[in-house]
Amino acid sequence: MPSPLPPIPGTTPFDGDQARKGYALNKMCFSFNDEANRKAFLANEEAYMRKYHLNEQQAAAIRAKNVLQLIAAGGNAYYLAKFAGIFQLDMQDIGAQQTGMTKDEFKAMLVAAGKD
Repeated sequence: MPSPLPPIPGTTPFDGDQARKGYALNKMCFSFNDEANRKAFLANEEAYMRKYHLNEQQAAAIRAKNVLQLIAAGGNAYYLAKFAGIFQLDMQDIGAQQTGMTKDEFKAMLVAAGKD
């Protein structure tokens, strides 16, 4: 049996345990491939989350629209992109959340890094 991956500070590896933990959340986010499902979610977020049996950690992260909390709740980045798109969150929004910066601060950091 392979040894567990060494911890990487500030990250949540998506492994088998996370996949099992996030199954309902990822299944719900996958459903957003269909426009009708995106509309149904926006019409009644709470009912839509109940339909997929999200646990409270997952539901709270959805309500907060917080990608880091969603990852901690078992979310897979590829499926979470479907959720983020509903609210027009782009990669800069997500990068800002991951670094604890505002979006403007994150953009300024990217611009400054590009000048080096």
